[in-house]
Amino acid sequence: MDNKTERDTRIIALAGKGGVGKTTISSALVRVLSETHPDSRILAIDADPAVGLSTALGVEVKETLDDIRKSIIDTVEAGRQKEALELLGEARFRILDTLVETDRFAFLAIGRPEGAGCYCKVNAYLKEVINLLSHDFDYVVIDGEAGIEQINRRVMEKVTHLILVTDPSRKGTQVVETIRSVADELVMYEKCAAIVNRVDDESLIPYISIKGTEILDFIPSDSTHAANDIKGLSVFELPGDSPVIKGARTALSKLELI
Repeated sequence: MDNKTERDTRIIALAGKGGVGKTTISSALVRVLSETHPDSRILAIDADPAVGLSTALGVEVKETLDDIRKSIIDTVEAGRQKEALELLGEARFRILDTLVETDRFAFLAIGRPEGAGCYCKVNAYLKEVINLLSHDFDYVVIDGEAGIEQINRRVMEKVTHLILVTDPSRKGTQVVETIRSVADELVMYEKCAAIVNRVDDESLIPYISIKGTEILDFIPSDSTHAANDIKGLSVFELPGDSPVIKGARTALSKLELI
């Protein structure tokens, strides 16, 4: 791959309240990007402690970033400061070891949040390592947990595209409006837009809006995806015309990413 400058990397972060399908859409975005840009390097980051993106993408996670963080913190707490510094110095290489490489994309799981104690220097250093690593890729897709704060605190402060995901409910749209206002304070981004997922009644679409935010697509409920999820099948086993794949394609097209 040719050498890339920092601004060439497209970093797409997804946020929204729990249970609206962020992980499904994140995995669909990874699939569509891999199909549309087969020669590009794509990194999928699972920043949700539930680590559901790995299942959706069909990869097995053996170690997470928080496993590395915990080993460093445990060493500090055991009084082995010199050893902890050595572990911190090796963090980039250890993170590379946790990457799951496939023919289509690479995968990194952040894991569960750190426990008690701040350890701000450790967290800040590991976040910087993720930032450096991300710029080895052309596209980065981040599946975040509910809210936006943890993307800023534990992954990265700057993304190029922030996608807010909601269901059609008024509560869901209010939550993403709040997330947008928080993101405006915490996260640097170039473009922010939304996806409304699981729209069962198209006649209600005219009543759905998100203040100050463009809606990229209204995605119907996808029964095939629901069945595949129960069977443990990945997003790559969905038909190309399934609603979630079509919705991801529409969203990426409107964002001029494909």
